[in-house]
Amino acid sequence: MPATLTAPIRPADQLAAAFARQHQSSPAWLQPIRQAAWTRFLELGLPTTRDEDWRFTNLAPLSALPLAPASQGSSANLREVVFATLSGPCLVFVDGHYAPKLSEIGALPPGVRIGNLAATASGEERALAPSLQSRASKQSAAFDSLNAAFFTDGALIHVPDDVVLEAPIRLYNITTSPDAGSMINLRHLIQVGARSRATVIESCLGQTDAAYLNNSVTELSTGAGARVEHLKFQDEAAAGIHVSSLRLRLAQGSHAAHHSLALGARLARNNILARLEGEGADCLLNGLYLAVGEQLMDHHMVMEHASPRCDSREFFNGILDDQSRGVFHGRIHVHPGAVKTDAKQTNRNLLLSDEATANTKPQLEIYADDVKCTHGATVGQMNPEQLFYLQARGIDLDNARRMLMHAFAGEIIERIACLPAREELDQLVWNRLEQNPHIAA
Repeated sequence: MPATLTAPIRPADQLAAAFARQHQSSPAWLQPIRQAAWTRFLELGLPTTRDEDWRFTNLAPLSALPLAPASQGSSANLREVVFATLSGPCLVFVDGHYAPKLSEIGALPPGVRIGNLAATASGEERALAPSLQSRASKQSAAFDSLNAAFFTDGALIHVPDDVVLEAPIRLYNITTSPDAGSMINLRHLIQVGARSRATVIESCLGQTDAAYLNNSVTELSTGAGARVEHLKFQDEAAAGIHVSSLRLRLAQGSHAAHHSLALGARLARNNILARLEGEGADCLLNGLYLAVGEQLMDHHMVMEHASPRCDSREFFNGILDDQSRGVFHGRIHVHPGAVKTDAKQTNRNLLLSDEATANTKPQLEIYADDVKCTHGATVGQMNPEQLFYLQARGIDLDNARRMLMHAFAGEIIERIACLPAREELDQLVWNRLEQNPHIAA
């Protein structure tokens, strides 16, 4: 186990020198944004276990890395990556840089714009600056600031009003760098107009044996009555460290569903901030994490009900084996005046070994009357009564364990509306579970 990180870690000289180069090469309008973010990061340093929002997540493995921005990577292998057979627009980023030869946008409906941020930023500072300067949540402030100071590229997606995109938009963030301490910072900006519909699939994959930091930020906003499904699949390399921030802003009557599947990385931290800004907005946060060995999977989320008559649902299931650890910290925040709020939060953890650990902390923070809010969490091993029930009906113990395991994961996957993605993930998770020797132990 790494030593506990209790004092904020300040960046090494090589990172400061890298920022100076990044700052000088940026367009004039972006330089003050980068400088402000870098100054903020210097003030904060890396979070420690003394910070309440990070007390279960030790960043000592990250502090030991000689962080430096990754150089432009070689071509990644896309032949067998997840969702490779899906149709629709596809943007690929390798080691933080856009790979046009691997990407394919194709024909788009009038007004729809899909491209990479670096290629479009120079003439659109007025439109982009507010998103790049948006206020980070407390639990992700240091990493969001690091991202704003160093981001190299990202997706820029704009769907105008009254447009329905049938095919999903795929975003690939692939790390191939062989250098220990390589740092990848991507920033995706997604805007879906009023009454429009879109699906975005974001995949973070590692194709290297080196230890690296993948630090990404995604901002997604909706217009009134829009419907958006966002799927994030994380399967980083075994030595990789993954930190992501997702910020959702929902307008009146809109619906957003976010699905998170976390499989890879030595340490993964997912920060999610959803803000229901318009009356009647509806949000679903739905996630599954599978951890083995000494992996740590951390999900920290805040659901802000800022307007009346909004609904939210949060369902996160974790399957933990060996000496792995799962962390869930979820808070439902009902603002004054957000009457008729209906919010539910559930976290369930299945431990496959005596050494696996789950730390769960669901919270309610309510400042309005006439609301309905519930939360709950469970941590335990397979239910012996359920196993006995299946065995009593002629099912052997091994198959009974398989049935319960797949049902536990399947209840998360079945909420994914995009059928091709759901079917592929269902098979992928099935295969991962079947590879686990404890499933039939």
